[in-house]
Amino acid sequence: MAVLLSMFMAAFLAATLLPGGSEAVFVGLLKTHPQLTWGLLLMASVGNTLGGASSYLLGYLGRHQWQAKVLQSKSYKKSERLLSRYGAWSLLLSWLPLIGDILCLLAGYLKLPIQKSMVAMFIGKLCRYSLLLVIFQWIG
Repeated sequence: MAVLLSMFMAAFLAATLLPGGSEAVFVGLLKTHPQLTWGLLLMASVGNTLGGASSYLLGYLGRHQWQAKVLQSKSYKKSERLLSRYGAWSLLLSWLPLIGDILCLLAGYLKLPIQKSMVAMFIGKLCRYSLLLVIFQWIG
C-alpha cells in the first residue's frame, strides 16, 4: 500500500507547477515491485491527472489576478490557439514536460469544460505511463 501511495504522490507532485519527474519513480517501483504493475500504472495515471487538475484549478481561480500578465505572454498566445482550436482534447498533450503544465493552467483560465478536460488529461497521462511500461518490459 505504501508503494502505491508513494507512486501516487510522486505523480501528483510532478504534474503540479513544482519541479519533479515521476517517470524515474515509476520505473524504479516497477523494477522493485513487479507484482504491482497494474496498481502502479493506475496510481501514476490518476495521481498525475489530479496534479494536472490542481493546475487547472489554479488557472480557474487565478483568472482575475493574472489577466494582464498572462494575456501579454507569447506562450499564452500559442497555447490559447491550440486550446481554442482543439478545446479540452488538446489536454491529451498534458503529459508533455513544461507545456503540459501550461496547458492545464490555461484550460482552467479559459474555463474549458472540466469533465472533458479531466478525461483528456487522464487519457494522455495513461498513454505516457503505458508507453513507459511497454519500454520497461521490452528492455528489462
